[in-house]
Amino acid sequence: MNEIMATKPVVVGVDGSDDSKAALKWAVEYGQRYEAPVEALAVWDIPTSYGYLAAYAESGEKIEARARELLEETVAEAVGADSNVIRRTERGHPSSTLVEASKDAQLLVLGTRGHGAFAGMLLGSVSQHCVAHSKSPFVVVPSEKEDRKKRK
Repeated sequence: MNEIMATKPVVVGVDGSDDSKAALKWAVEYGQRYEAPVEALAVWDIPTSYGYLAAYAESGEKIEARARELLEETVAEAVGADSNVIRRTERGHPSSTLVEASKDAQLLVLGTRGHGAFAGMLLGSVSQHCVAHSKSPFVVVPSEKEDRKKRK
């Protein structure tokens, strides 16, 4: 494999969902096979609110702290807390932040659906956006539940 390619990370979008855990497992196996660093990226933002005196009760620091905690839990559950996965949180909209991260990635890896998906959708909105706009090659890892159903 090209030496430059191997130094670029495999970026994985992580939101704590089972599909993002499956994507992280896949990315770690890929990273081990091709000696590539793996970066788990959890994206957070302060929810937009509208109306008279509308305000969100939590500060950005608290939301970011929860995102970091979720990221740590997800990595620990999916691939082990002692894994060499680089962990990063970033504020922004998940779709655009992941596309931006893909500019410096050798591969963008996403689960089929995240927490916000409508039941029955093949791809979630973030996955669909990233597939259409990624600046690097990408992989959408199927849900482990769907994969088990197909094997039966």
